[in-house]
Formats: sequence, structure tokens, C-alpha cells
Amino acid sequence: MQIRLQNVVPVPLREKILQRKSEVWNTNIVFDQGHWIKIKAPSGTGKTTFIHTLYKIRNDYSGDVWWGNQNSREVTGDALAQIRQQKLSIIFQDLRLFGELTARENIELNRVLQEPFYEGAMIDEMAEQLGVTHILRQRAGLCSYGEQQRIAIIRSLMQPFDWLLMDEPFSHLDQENTRKAAALIADECSKRKAGFILMDLDEDDHFNYFKRVEL
Repeated sequence: MQIRLQNVVPVPLREKILQRKSEVWNTNIVFDQGHWIKIKAPSGTGKTTFIHTLYKIRNDYSGDVWWGNQNSREVTGDALAQIRQQKLSIIFQDLRLFGELTARENIELNRVLQEPFYEGAMIDEMAEQLGVTHILRQRAGLCSYGEQQRIAIIRSLMQPFDWLLMDEPFSHLDQENTRKAAALIADECSKRKAGFILMDLDEDDHFNYFKRVEL
């Protein structure tokens, strides 16, 4: 699925955006299937707003976002749910885990929303890779933020997707845990021939990016 933006400008940030040069906002830009994209987004430029717009959590913008040949504004109800279950996965900056559920239960929610993409044993395999096996039965709200971030990464990889949307996915991980998480994400995206869009404040070399642009 190709993602295409045509002159998208979020209403709350309109004045600020129109006063500066952006390679994403208020332009025509295309993200092709399978491409790994890094968007450097300095504070105040709408990083989270952009991710939420792509995922259709926010609709307060001018311009158009296209998912393949569908204008995202026109996708609602069951069709929207299906795209989020089959085409788009996401790692939110604020993670959005259910604190009263265990880490495993949070991951399972994504795994069983549709016909499972992976068997449950894959949770254990990924948890071992990211060093969080010991917290799988612990309530997510009691885990450290770095542990929660790794749980959110595993959760995002439990479903099928054409695109993985990531909003500062490694912000609370040290260098070694970032390396492990990036390797897992790269492996999973390669298996599926999927693309990703990674938003962050600074440059990095976590992946072999196809394109780097500035918000």
C-alpha cells in the first residue's frame, strides 16, 4: 500500500508550518510500499500530529492523505478497522498500554484482533530477544517505561502490516536495547516486505533508510 500526502497542513499548527520550510507538510510526498523512511522532526513541528494523521486519529487538517487509491477521509467503520488490523501498525509515543493488564495480555490483544498472524509462542521469542521475558506476567503499569516501550514494540509486530508507524520508539532505551529492538523491527519488516515511517528528534543510524526527510 502506497501512502501519499497532498498539501497536508494540520489546522492547529497552520501558522507555524506555513512560516517555515518542510519537506513533508504542505507538499506532495509519496511513501512507496516497502520503503524505510526516517522523518527528523524538531520539537514543535508536529511529529505526533503527523503520525496520528497518518493513522487517522486526527482529521483536523487541510489537504489529503491517501492510502493506496483510497482517500483516508472516506474510510470509516469496518473498513477503517480492517486497515488498522491488516495494513497499518503503530508504536505510539505514549505507548497506550493497558496498565491493569499484564504485559503479555497487552501483546495478545493485538495478536488476536483478527486471525492470528503469529502463534502465541512468538511473544516469548520476541520477549527473549528484547530482554523482557521476566515481566510478561507483570501488570504493564508496574513496568518501567523502557520495559513498557519494548512491550509496545512487540505488540506492534504481532499483527500483519504494510506500514509500521513509529513515534520516538526508542526514546527510553539505552544503546544496547535500542540495537536489539531495531534489529527485531528490521527483521520483521523485511519478512513482510513492509515499510516503516520513524519519527524522531535527531539523526540516527538504527536502520538502512531508503529516505530521510525533515518535517
